[in-house]
Amino acid sequence: MRARFEKLSLREREVFDGVVRGLLNKQIAAGMGIAEKTVKVHRGRVMDKMRVDSVAELVRVSVLLGAATKQDGVRGHG
Repeated sequence: MRARFEKLSLREREVFDGVVRGLLNKQIAAGMGIAEKTVKVHRGRVMDKMRVDSVAELVRVSVLLGAATKQDGVRGHG
């Protein structure tokens, strides 16, 4: 999972963080200063690269990544 996360671009990581925090595409777009359509593109790439089919799975991956980075003493993604 960590290797998949590390393959995300900076923008994709920002979208990842917004999605797992429960933000709407419109809210993520406003926070990043980009178009909502662009968020949708990044969100699709995040889902593909992380190999998940739902937001619930993405949140689960986020929790597991957070736990793994805390155990390793490495700063997490969010």
